Amino acid sequence: MLHERLYTPTEFLEFVQQPENAGRWFELVQGEIVEVPPPTILHTLIGTAFARFLGNFVTTHHLGYVTADGGAYMLGPGMIYVPDAAYISYERAPHVPEKYFLAAPDLAVEIVSPNDKPHEVQKKVANYLEAGTRLVWVVYPEEKAVYVWRKADEGQMLVKKVDLNGILEGDDVLPGFQLAVRDVFPE
Repeated sequence: MLHERLYTPTEFLEFVQQPENAGRWFELVQGEIVEVPPPTILHTLIGTAFARFLGNFVTTHHLGYVTADGGAYMLGPGMIYVPDAAYISYERAPHVPEKYFLAAPDLAVEIVSPNDKPHEVQKKVANYLEAGTRLVWVVYPEEKAVYVWRKADEGQMLVKKVDLNGILEGDDVLPGFQLAVRDVFPE
C-alpha cells in the first residue's frame, strides 16, 4: 500500500494521472493503491498476442470489446484491475467508457511475473470471479502454460492447466473461440 487511507475509483484515477506517476503502473485493490511492476518485453508480447487473437474473434462476431494492457475494469467499490488482456461483452458494456469499464470483464488474462506471489495471484483470480468475471486465464511464461479458472455452479473455484500443446477454449464466454497455447508464446 502506498498511502495510509482508502481511495475511491475517482481519486485513484486522479492519483495515477499525476505527473510524478508517469510511467508507473498501479491497481486499486480494496481501496488501496498498489504499485505493480511494469511488464517485461516477453510479458508484453504474450499480452499482445492474447489481445490480437481475442480481438480478431470478438470483432468478427460483433461481441464486445477487447482491451490490451492499460484497459481498466472496476470490479467493485474500491477495486480497479488492469488485466494484460480482457474481453467484455456489449451486454455488460454497451458503450466505450471515458476512463474505465464499470464492470468486471467477462474474460481476463493475467500474465504472471517472476516476482508475483502465488497467494496474490490466487486472490486476484478470486476477486475477478467474485466480481462476475466468468473465465480467467493465468499465464505462466516460464512454464509455458495457462491455468484456466472459472467458478462452478456451487461457487467453488475450478482450475485446469493447459500446457504448450493444448488449446484454450472460450467455453460459454466466447463460444467457438479456440487458441493454441503455443501461438501466444514467441519463439
